Amino acid sequence: MNFLSAGIPVTIFEMNQEALDRGSGVMRKNYEATAAKGRMTIEQVEKAMGLLTPTLDFAALADCDLIIEAVFEQMDVKKDIFTRLDKTVKQGAILASNTSYLNIDEIAAVTSRPQDVVGMHFFSPANVMKLLEVVRGAKTAPDVLVTVMGLSKKIRKVAVVAGVCHGFIGNRMLMPRQVEATKLLLEGATPEQIDRVHVEFGMPMGPFQMADLAGVDIGWHRDPNRIENIRDALCAIDRWGQKKGAGFYDYDEKRRPSPSPVVQQIIEDFAKKQGVERRQISDEEIVERTLYTMVNEGAKILEEGMAQRASDIDVVWVYGYGWPVYRGGPMFWADTVGLQNIVDGLKRQEERMGSDFSFSKLLLDKAAAGEKFTR
Repeated sequence: MNFLSAGIPVTIFEMNQEALDRGSGVMRKNYEATAAKGRMTIEQVEKAMGLLTPTLDFAALADCDLIIEAVFEQMDVKKDIFTRLDKTVKQGAILASNTSYLNIDEIAAVTSRPQDVVGMHFFSPANVMKLLEVVRGAKTAPDVLVTVMGLSKKIRKVAVVAGVCHGFIGNRMLMPRQVEATKLLLEGATPEQIDRVHVEFGMPMGPFQMADLAGVDIGWHRDPNRIENIRDALCAIDRWGQKKGAGFYDYDEKRRPSPSPVVQQIIEDFAKKQGVERRQISDEEIVERTLYTMVNEGAKILEEGMAQRASDIDVVWVYGYGWPVYRGGPMFWADTVGLQNIVDGLKRQEERMGSDFSFSKLLLDKAAAGEKFTR
């Protein structure tokens, strides 16, 4: 839809007719809903859909200038597709992956043209969200990067260049937040308390509301007998989030959430099993362990050269994750709080966070020198 709306012809390849029809049908439905609101004419809907060529024939991709692979997050599947693309698609075409976590260099290595391989990580829903993380591989050619950055403007995206690391910029910073939020559950906080702190901060939703919306089962190993964490326990009893009417919260028929006694019991059982002593958790501790840790991870990303500047990290979080605009993004916000205050807060929590946490040297150095991330 991004490309069709910009007047760029698209060939869409799927494995079976049902999936192909469903995909094309959703696109038409979305366009018709936009037209019903008066934002498009019926002629514009037909013009956009007329640029779409659905196919079950892999060879139909041979003459495309840009391919974007968007299968599920499994490295062997992606490698298989890129091996096939390498043999099928014309030389000089750009081969992109929509991966949100996986190593672009590893994907590029299965082709004979790693210089033409790049990451194009769209955010969900891709036809609405403005952010595009462009992942530059070790061998990605400068002309490929320039082309993709130019194209992003044509499809009305805000593009940020990221280096190759697990989760790139946005999802990498989500990880420490998720780790600490889950530990806080075991230590005595509730999903609703943690989510409330994030919403009061200005986020559109908290980490557990987000998990329920996206699907608690994302990345689940699918074995109901293998229960290693709270998420596994929820998935094993079909609490996959809003789509199942139950996740970290219970949902009514209008998808309104309410606290779940079942989930509370699962959390308490896990805490007991792991010997975690439960206690009262303050809102301040939640901020320090889930938001200050994100700033620390952002500093590591800068330190490693995975983002070119602090403002790029802020753009990712404002456009891709709903970080409150008035707070200016996590790195800008850290500057307003004061980097020494961020360091002090993390030091207060360091013992509780344990081996999962380590300080960014860049954060410590800038705090000690009284400097900021953004100038």
